[in-house]
Amino acid sequence: MNQLILFILSSLFISSLSSKVEPSKKTRARITVMGIVYCDICSNNSFSKHSYFLPGAEVRLDCKFKASWPRTREQISFSVNRTTNRDGMYRLEIPSVDGVACGQAAIHSSCEASIMRSSSKECNVPGYKSSTKEIAIQVKKQNICIYRLNELNFRPSKTDAGLCGN
Repeated sequence: MNQLILFILSSLFISSLSSKVEPSKKTRARITVMGIVYCDICSNNSFSKHSYFLPGAEVRLDCKFKASWPRTREQISFSVNRTTNRDGMYRLEIPSVDGVACGQAAIHSSCEASIMRSSSKECNVPGYKSSTKEIAIQVKKQNICIYRLNELNFRPSKTDAGLCGN
């Protein structure tokens, strides 16, 4: 997928979160997991000029976050379904966890996103079905941790040779 598009989307998302955060006297991390689902028109597992983001696609997130501090051993595990927005992005905000600060090695996480259902009849064959690779973005000043999972995609049942070549 075009890394410039991902960078721009991630930057816009971070700036929208940063503007809403108010300082707190307690250390509380705000954790967000996000990703993108798109239609891979050419069925080549990359975002081409004919590809488009899929609004309304259903994604299942399975996550586990562990905090290890001298006085705290907390673990949050959950599975949730999310639907992509009009830009093909899904997002999950996790309630803050007392005593956990972003940017420190005390957070151990694992998240997996899996595609459940496409919103498009023309583009509903699963391509990349699940994603565990992530890019972690940490904003220490506002104590925000953002985990962006690799993109997921659906494909059409037949590739249009006129658009995509052989």
